Amino acid sequence: MMPSQHVSGDDVPEVRDVDITPSGSLPPQKIAQIQQMAETGIYEIRGAGGKRKVPSFDDLSFLTASISRYPLEGYRERCDTTTVLGTRHAENPMELAIPITIAGMSFGALSATAKESLGRAASFMGTSTTTGDGGMTEEERQASDKLVYQCLPSRYGFNPHDLRRADAIEVVVGQGAKPGGGGMLLGQKVSERVAAMRTLPAGIDQRSASRHPDWTGPDDLTIKIHELREATSWKVPIYVKVGATRVANDVKLACASGADVIVVDGMVGGTAATQEVFMEHAGIPTLAAVRQAADALREIDMDDQVQLVISGGIRSGADIAKALALGADAVSIGMGALVALGCNSAKIMLDGAEMDVSDDYARLGTKAGYCHHMHTGRCPVGIATQDPALEKRLSSEVGARRVTNYLKALVMELTTLARACGKSNVHNLEPEDLVALTIEAAAMARVPLAGTSWVPGQERG
Repeated sequence: MMPSQHVSGDDVPEVRDVDITPSGSLPPQKIAQIQQMAETGIYEIRGAGGKRKVPSFDDLSFLTASISRYPLEGYRERCDTTTVLGTRHAENPMELAIPITIAGMSFGALSATAKESLGRAASFMGTSTTTGDGGMTEEERQASDKLVYQCLPSRYGFNPHDLRRADAIEVVVGQGAKPGGGGMLLGQKVSERVAAMRTLPAGIDQRSASRHPDWTGPDDLTIKIHELREATSWKVPIYVKVGATRVANDVKLACASGADVIVVDGMVGGTAATQEVFMEHAGIPTLAAVRQAADALREIDMDDQVQLVISGGIRSGADIAKALALGADAVSIGMGALVALGCNSAKIMLDGAEMDVSDDYARLGTKAGYCHHMHTGRCPVGIATQDPALEKRLSSEVGARRVTNYLKALVMELTTLARACGKSNVHNLEPEDLVALTIEAAAMARVPLAGTSWVPGQERG
């Protein structure tokens, strides 16, 4: 270490405009956050997902065919995408044309038009959509050929009649964006219709319970699942959804409780509203969760009986292919579908004319491409709102067409990669088809670091 030097007078060095922020110091955004907390005494609530960088599917790459593998021709050789969920106990499993489903997003968080658009697109593609908290709307049931009905801790909008109209039931234990926390719907989105469905006063913040009132552990969950089966005459599959935390234990306990399908939602999943501290500092990345979940099913010999659905940060066909290769049977998308609908668009089509909504983003203190203000109810494109004037900005026909196009493109990307790996079925993708580009991703996904045979954490042979 160099000895300290005393400088004074003319010896003082010139001060230059350079970045001398030491490691660990507060960046400007954190300073602003602290100042806001000091002013208001409250933490930040926002929508969308975490913004911190964590290992993701982008850190993996496929080992496609060359001499050692025989690729398939996309224009003349079929690659099957058929997916069946709920084969363990249900009389009528969920039969899907593609391994991509629409995640649970509530009427309340989203407008009725947005929910209808998602249902129409899912139906066109032969897949399912999910109700979310707050119950089933008639628009969504009519638009969705295959609809999953969520059973949440809040019981908001829970209706036995609608339960029996569903094609599957999803018991929501947790969500990736806020594992261990309850849902939020701020008062500005609790319209008269939303309030009536949830038996709440209009205009008042709704905060859901963080745990189900009907059970406190896996034994009680077994009883709850049995009750749901009896209520639906054992016809439809029962899903259990968990936020990705203690994944291996949660998957095994869900299986022991009788689940047909397990949904694991990684920490990079989105939400309509929650505390930022949840988004950024709770849970584990989807990349780590999928392999833990698949291995847990294999350890208890349930991988052929219980299907695994992965969600949280799924945006592209490559993400889907990698999730399937690591052991998922299907994926569920939320934020990607909303962006396809028009979320964060600067311009929309209204009554046949193009409308610039940049000023509406500016009034929210943001701009298109950077909006995470779903919680405000002032969505400039009519998706995350209950304001009738704003909702009119979203056409269900246009929205459905956009989401359908997005789903088609995802399937084309997925099958392109599967064929390039020599697979005639997307469900034949496997960990052996992947390598990792970083040590962290290699350790989480348990695949070799590219160019080596080394899997971090495993002994070399």
